[in-house]
Amino acid sequence: MYAISLGDDGAELRPLEPWHAEEFLAHLERGREFINRFVPFGAKATDVDTARELLQRYADMRAADTASLHGLWLDGRLVGGVLFLNFDAEQGNCEVGCWLEPAGTGRGLVTRAMRVLIDFAVEQRGVHRVEWVASAGNEPSLNVARRLGMTRDGVRREAYPHHGVRHDLETWSVLAPEWRAARARGAHSGR
Repeated sequence: MYAISLGDDGAELRPLEPWHAEEFLAHLERGREFINRFVPFGAKATDVDTARELLQRYADMRAADTASLHGLWLDGRLVGGVLFLNFDAEQGNCEVGCWLEPAGTGRGLVTRAMRVLIDFAVEQRGVHRVEWVASAGNEPSLNVARRLGMTRDGVRREAYPHHGVRHDLETWSVLAPEWRAARARGAHSGR
């Protein structure tokens, strides 16, 4: 197991595994309305069994090297997470994403954790393009993409139906040479 410190505020990045089902469900219940404003992450996890199923699905995808979940703990409490979606090391592409309950917001947790994930993808797995997709109205998520030095590639207009509304999706990305150059300049330190 790993626990990667994300700073001196008690924040850690850890694996989020099926045996965390009860803790994961409690976290989702605390933040469900907030988390699901823009994405339905965890919406079908409504009891311990369905929470375990979601976590097991990601564990299986991690074993297949196609996706993975990583939890964000603050002072020992699960408050959110980051994930690899559509991870394709052979093609050198992946998509990253995140979710947080309100108690985890405003602390730079996602930005700090995402730096760890992107460093891993680029330096250890040879990924060339890391992509971030967010609803155009999700300013906190778009701000993370900006802080990570990503470039806005474009907008897929009304591409995502959620809560009865068709949302525009913004696609952002960073390429491995850009990521390395920003790190060399020290742009990846701090929040």
